Amino acid sequence: MNKKIILFLSLISFSFLGLSQNPKLNKYTFGEGLKFSGNNKSRLVISGYMQPSMEIKKYAADSNTDVYYRFRMRRLRFRISGDLPKYKLEYRFQTDFSGSSEVGDEANLALFDAYVIYKPSRNLQIKFGQSVPSTENLELTMNSNTLQLPERSRLTSAFAVPREFGIFISNEFKLSNNLFIKPTLSITNGDGANTFNRNYGGFKYGARLDVLPFGKFTNFGQFNQVDIVRELTPKLLLSAAYSMNEGMSSRRGESAGTILYLDSAMKESLPDYSKFGINFLFKYKGFSMIGEFMLSKATVPKDITTRVRADGTTANTFLVNGVQDVENYVKGRMMLGKGYNIQGGYILKNNVSIDARYTHLEADANSFMNNPTFYNRPNYYTLGLSKYLSRGYGFKIQGSITYADLAPGSLDLNAKRINNHEWIGNIIATISF
Repeated sequence: MNKKIILFLSLISFSFLGLSQNPKLNKYTFGEGLKFSGNNKSRLVISGYMQPSMEIKKYAADSNTDVYYRFRMRRLRFRISGDLPKYKLEYRFQTDFSGSSEVGDEANLALFDAYVIYKPSRNLQIKFGQSVPSTENLELTMNSNTLQLPERSRLTSAFAVPREFGIFISNEFKLSNNLFIKPTLSITNGDGANTFNRNYGGFKYGARLDVLPFGKFTNFGQFNQVDIVRELTPKLLLSAAYSMNEGMSSRRGESAGTILYLDSAMKESLPDYSKFGINFLFKYKGFSMIGEFMLSKATVPKDITTRVRADGTTANTFLVNGVQDVENYVKGRMMLGKGYNIQGGYILKNNVSIDARYTHLEADANSFMNNPTFYNRPNYYTLGLSKYLSRGYGFKIQGSITYADLAPGSLDLNAKRINNHEWIGNIIATISF
């Protein structure tokens, strides 16, 4: 913890030095952070937010009805960002103290974002460092404190990789008065966030194309879900993304070196993993709608003969339904399948937002998405209600209730068989500074 404190103080000091010898507080707006300015139009913003939350799960087991409660700090973020126009640079550093990843898993990862952007021209930018991958579904690219519902969809938790380290090159082209396109290319480690140990496998290559046929969203509305600014004219974003991860050693590329395979010479032989997605975002006069589709596939090498257990020992068995089947055993440990998410809502003029979501997941026959405890739920139906208590996203309270269909064989967290469906309730508060 002392090392982290020293790191934060060092970064703050470095950021102020980048402004000038006499940085000054330009303004403070609740929910938008402290904004400093310096010489040569340099800028620094210090911001953050916290999200205490409560989750309730209820379902009928074979013997009785069980209810589970979880209270936690869902997110506790601290962010430093700024730009140095003299050097054509922008930067961001963001950390989290909650112990949860962006897709909801428990994680002991403090570092979220750490990157520098070089802008050789007005529309071309080259980002280097750890960031949200450009090839994920649309919802993941949106700021966590601006979500329409308390939690991201299960499509995100099934397929998305919250952070990766690499290089991201994007450009923006204006084709007519209102038509903009933004292509992005990326090369990343393919192993997720904070992978300081050995890098197994190869790189991850990706591309994304965003199209805005009716012009840009107001106040960066492309990166938040609710139409809180109430767009005066219709705004639409259409996007498609593809990525291919060479030699993956995890379920979906979120961490490195946990699932390994070897050939007959005891050299690494790892499967390739690809994802394709299409998305849209629409906003107009307080109404917003998001649609997403994701598809994942894997290619398993034919020369795999050995698997590495978690404790480092090896085995030559690849049993699937009692039969030796290397390809389907490997696929059974990866997130393979497809799914879609569609959600929408309307924010009233009194800043109450009414929202709904439907998420469908369809696992391949051999996929970790059939895991009876954490997945194996094909349909999620969610209703939500939010109250925004300040301008923008400074302070809000949100609640939702979700009904999930259960596929046969589903289990609860205590490995007890559960029947038909489960109910999930969420309450979360967001306080930003």
